[in-house]
Amino acid sequence: DFDNKPDSLFFSDGQRRIDFVLVYEDETTKMTHKKSDRKKQKRKRQVYESNLINNGLQLEATRSVLDEKLIFVKVHAPWEVLCTYAEVMHIKLPLQPDDLKTRESAFNWFTRLFRVDENIIKPEQEFFTAPFDTEHLSNFYIQDKDTFFNPATRSRIVHFILSRVEYATKNNVKKFGISKLLDTGIYKAAFPLHDSSFRHLSTDPDCPSERYLLYREWAHPKNVFKLQPLDFIRKYYGEKIGIYFAWLGFYTNMLIVAAVVGVGCFLYGCLTKDNCTWSQEVCDPNIGGNIIMCPQCDKVCTYWNLTITCESSKKLCVFDSFGTLVFAVFMGIWVTFFLEFWKRRQAELEYEWDTVEYLEQEEQIRPEYEAQCTHVVVNEITQQEEHVPYTACGKCMRMTLCASAVFFWILLIIASVVGIIVYRLSVFLVFSATLPRHINGTQAIRKYLTPQTATSVTASLISFIVIMVLNIVYEKVAILITDFELPRTQTEYENSLTTKMFLFQFVNYYSSCFYIAFFKGKFVGHPGNPVYWLGKYRIEECDPGGCLLELTTQLAIIVGGKAIWNNIQEVLLPWIKNLIGRYCADARSEKIVPRWEQDYHLQPIGKLGLFYEYLEMVIQFGFVTLFVASFPLAPLLALINNMLEIRLDAWKLTTQFRRMVPQKAQDIGAWQPIMQGIAILAVVTNAMIIAFTSDMIPRLVYYWSFSVPPYGSHSSYTMEGYINNTLSVFNISDFKNASKPFSPWFGNQTTCRQVYRDFRYPPGHQHQYEHNIYYWHVIAAKLAFIIVMEHVIYSVKFIISYVIPDVSEKTKSKVKREKYLTQKILHENDLKVVTKTIGKIADKIIKGVDSTFRPKAE
Repeated sequence: DFDNKPDSLFFSDGQRRIDFVLVYEDETTKMTHKKSDRKKQKRKRQVYESNLINNGLQLEATRSVLDEKLIFVKVHAPWEVLCTYAEVMHIKLPLQPDDLKTRESAFNWFTRLFRVDENIIKPEQEFFTAPFDTEHLSNFYIQDKDTFFNPATRSRIVHFILSRVEYATKNNVKKFGISKLLDTGIYKAAFPLHDSSFRHLSTDPDCPSERYLLYREWAHPKNVFKLQPLDFIRKYYGEKIGIYFAWLGFYTNMLIVAAVVGVGCFLYGCLTKDNCTWSQEVCDPNIGGNIIMCPQCDKVCTYWNLTITCESSKKLCVFDSFGTLVFAVFMGIWVTFFLEFWKRRQAELEYEWDTVEYLEQEEQIRPEYEAQCTHVVVNEITQQEEHVPYTACGKCMRMTLCASAVFFWILLIIASVVGIIVYRLSVFLVFSATLPRHINGTQAIRKYLTPQTATSVTASLISFIVIMVLNIVYEKVAILITDFELPRTQTEYENSLTTKMFLFQFVNYYSSCFYIAFFKGKFVGHPGNPVYWLGKYRIEECDPGGCLLELTTQLAIIVGGKAIWNNIQEVLLPWIKNLIGRYCADARSEKIVPRWEQDYHLQPIGKLGLFYEYLEMVIQFGFVTLFVASFPLAPLLALINNMLEIRLDAWKLTTQFRRMVPQKAQDIGAWQPIMQGIAILAVVTNAMIIAFTSDMIPRLVYYWSFSVPPYGSHSSYTMEGYINNTLSVFNISDFKNASKPFSPWFGNQTTCRQVYRDFRYPPGHQHQYEHNIYYWHVIAAKLAFIIVMEHVIYSVKFIISYVIPDVSEKTKSKVKREKYLTQKILHENDLKVVTKTIGKIADKIIKGVDSTFRPKAE
């Protein structure tokens, strides 16, 4: 059937191109089903293939070389079928070469260093395009009928037909579509072919070997610093894949600036940490060494020395510095530039890839929606009857059930977060009782492994595991909910699923970070009157430096663990499956295997395609923007991850997966408004992290107000005495029996210090243990800071959004020029036809008039 040519892309006649391949198992060899079931499956398949032929497609079946049970059905669409469905699908095709001159950028000489060699991957010729119309066939730029429709367009048209051909009728309801046949096991696979092996050029000299070129110039790890050949990617895989890699590449490039600034702020923290006065006081044996801290839990916890937290205070100085504030403001502005410039880049791609009017013209109704259209309604606009899958009441019921299901799962995540909090509170008692209890804390393990650190690390790991398990379960639930909701088009389906998944993932990934940043240690009471969670568990406190370092730890574990997990799931598993498949195939036979069989043994791409790739990157985008004030190295880690992610995604698409059905896409869909929402929320979260999680505001208040008279005793502004001034004093005789520690008290002191800076009056004061004036100064300063920072950044964001238009003037001019020329070409050709026709009619009339009035010959 293929003349021992493994790279053949044609029928046995060598003329008709294979546009799609269907794979099924010969029903006579199946042993897992009843005989009656096998007959039903065979009848459905035969009806389906017969209807495909009736729709104009040409089929050719061939048996597998490696497994005689498998039958491969090759599908070819003739010219007439392609023209008919191109018109039905409103596919834009070339009219004439683009005559607009493109001005080269001033940085063209620099970007050329990182571009793919144009001698290897030649730039695509630009055309003015218009929706295909068979009546205007002569207007289109047709040099060769075999190449006018490129392989991606041919596959897309054939898949459109496969998705809508009927295979059975039950209870007057038609059943159709290749998806249902795949789900029921009648067919094992359906896919377009790769054009060659990724390891070497095709043996067919007429084959362009685009897959090999993509692997060599795009997917190979050596190209990690090269720009992506986006037009070539779009040509081979379609606009949907192209727009994803364009967005990911643009996001990665923008991260370079954020990473440089983030590293600069981190280095600033490293360089200034030795000048961190409050950390020096913690580590000073004459200051921190003389401060005895109150127990952090009831009974089993003991008194401890402040110098135990010396190492964590030094680390905190790196992240809790003035550079953090600068970086948080910078990121609030950076994210606006990113989103606005991406809109402009997206508009350019819409023009270049002919998707400007895609949603209005080309997008078709989902076959699953059409199959359920059993209700008749009257269209208010056309006043004609239409078939819909549900009534208005039925739609309302579906939406209510779907929203309830999503809400239930979000509550389930919140319940898991509560479980993690309870774990933190209960296990802290265990660590406090197990770790050494000596006040001087001279042991090395005590120096680095405090009960707080042990609790934080183990809780972060458990939180990560819970996140991943809930992810796997909810993915399936979200798909079931969206299928039940029955969206009309594929775009509506993906946007609905995107919204559900992101709401879930937002709570799943970010809830633990929000707890640490804004709730942990904020409502603990004081040692004489602690606050209890659920009436049983005493609310955990932050370290003396606050919860910022713990938030940094949580982010590092989740971001790092998530990247490793995703790479294992996305790359390693398909590679292992393909390796096992190739090993088994090599063991069975050493015969030459045709292209369609080689592709069959690759992994299927999945129904949702790039959905999970987008989700992974947008979740990362949230970590980079929402909590960046606590971890300025997040953009750098994201940059490194994304540089690898681009090549890993490219590698698995070109080497490990079957070729995707090319799909149109105008933009990145619902992900754009989601990122805009994250950008708005990020300003609030970062302002609140600086105000409530870090210790910056209390330090500034102390420096400017409480270090000098009337509240302080120093003659000039200083940070000296900050630690002693901010740790509230508690009399150990005021402990309640329920929380009094078992361990004996060492020394002659009668007081201990509170861990969290709660700014309370000391014992013996008429308002003992109530908030002092310092507390209210700090609260006022925090609120003022949040309001000022938010208003400043939001004002700058608004100005940037207003100044930078979504579509550049250059792109607008190109779109208008194309519309003008296409209308002119079509109108002029129509006018020529009409003129020619009228001219013939006029000639006949004139001839008739001449013959009527001509004088008779005498």
